[in-house]
Amino acid sequence: MPILLNASSLKTTAILCLISINLMSCSDKQSPQETSTSTQQIANKTDNMPPSKASTVDKDDVYTMQMKAKPDFKKMQALGRQIFFDKSLSASGTLSCASCHDPKFAYGSPNKLATQMGGADLKLMGARAVPSLRYQQNVPPFTEHHFDEDIDESIDQGAVGGHDWDGRASTLHSQSALPLLAKNEMANLSQANVIAKLRKSSYATQFRDTFGTDALNDDSKAFKWTTLALEMFQQDPQEFYPYNSKYDAFLRGQIKLSAQEQRGLAAFNDPQKGNCASCHVSRISNTGGFPAFSDFGIIAIGVPRNNQLTVNQNPDYYDLGACGPERQDLKDKPQYCGAFRTPSLRNVALRKAFFHNGKFNSLEQVIQFYVTRDTNPAKWYPKNKDGSVHKFDDLPKQYQGNINLDAPFDRKLGDKPTLNDQEIRDMVVFLKTLNDGYVVKAAK
Repeated sequence: MPILLNASSLKTTAILCLISINLMSCSDKQSPQETSTSTQQIANKTDNMPPSKASTVDKDDVYTMQMKAKPDFKKMQALGRQIFFDKSLSASGTLSCASCHDPKFAYGSPNKLATQMGGADLKLMGARAVPSLRYQQNVPPFTEHHFDEDIDESIDQGAVGGHDWDGRASTLHSQSALPLLAKNEMANLSQANVIAKLRKSSYATQFRDTFGTDALNDDSKAFKWTTLALEMFQQDPQEFYPYNSKYDAFLRGQIKLSAQEQRGLAAFNDPQKGNCASCHVSRISNTGGFPAFSDFGIIAIGVPRNNQLTVNQNPDYYDLGACGPERQDLKDKPQYCGAFRTPSLRNVALRKAFFHNGKFNSLEQVIQFYVTRDTNPAKWYPKNKDGSVHKFDDLPKQYQGNINLDAPFDRKLGDKPTLNDQEIRDMVVFLKTLNDGYVVKAAK
């Protein structure tokens, strides 16, 4: 589904319902990096929403606090940057948000580890790979019934949205709270523990100047201010959604893609080949917004178990994504077991660990898995004692009916894969055009 970037279409997105006036203008055809910024108008737009849309707004009162205090947007961003890079806010004193979400790697993982090490002594292995924080500004809160007005608002597109691999965080500020308190990440014991460190920080005065002289007095409110500042930092277009890749220049008509890049794009879009664009939308939306290369949908594709992860040393442990164990509100809805939120493919060529469990280490492997999962499952899955292939080994049998069977997953054992080796190479070359930071050469 197309990704919505214009102000009118953002009404269905809770976070941007509340702060979109701060971020972009109302022109449908403006490209993202050309939008204007106002720091004066922050409005709650949920009053006139239909109940089904208003109900998706985050249940906490962070935005209520924001509207009441009306803190300066630029000050919040500056404070959020301080917090994001502050290692002292972790239990170990050596781990910041930026340690795992490195700006040099599009705010994603800085290394090839499947998951990162954390905890009070940095000896606890995470359970999931680190996602990039770029191009998250238009992710809607999770809903089981998504209606996209940019396509056809009468069509129910199913479960969509939310932050993190399982979509459990409705907003960027609720997502920001999770690593601060997770025992295998920054490992703070409580919100009060975080705020005690902030009171001692070199920027405590800056915190009070941003949110008020009493901003650090109450632990609960101060923690909400903290996560709001982190959220606002992630609304910096140049840092988090610059839309300045080679592909963006191509969409603007500034350059042409090479013959190989064009072939890769064609295979990417072709429903009978890669069929990637069915989830990783590649076209400009009907309202003029550039694609985030994700429809933010929830999907199960049967990624092989990664036995390098500590949690997977327990044979009875399964990461079921949207239905647990981290997420609890959907635990009684088995149709979501094994499903994870579709990530953006922007800057994907900078990654060295892929999928929610970091199972694969190269784009070539990922694409090969997609096109041979069903034609040659022995390449990816272990064998049972009787010699048969234990296909979908990281998902209990009762949930395997959830696994996606759309192309390229519509083949059978022994069939010809939808992509050959050359087409896979072409697609990898195309995906590299999604890296940010491309500079268009001036015409001579």
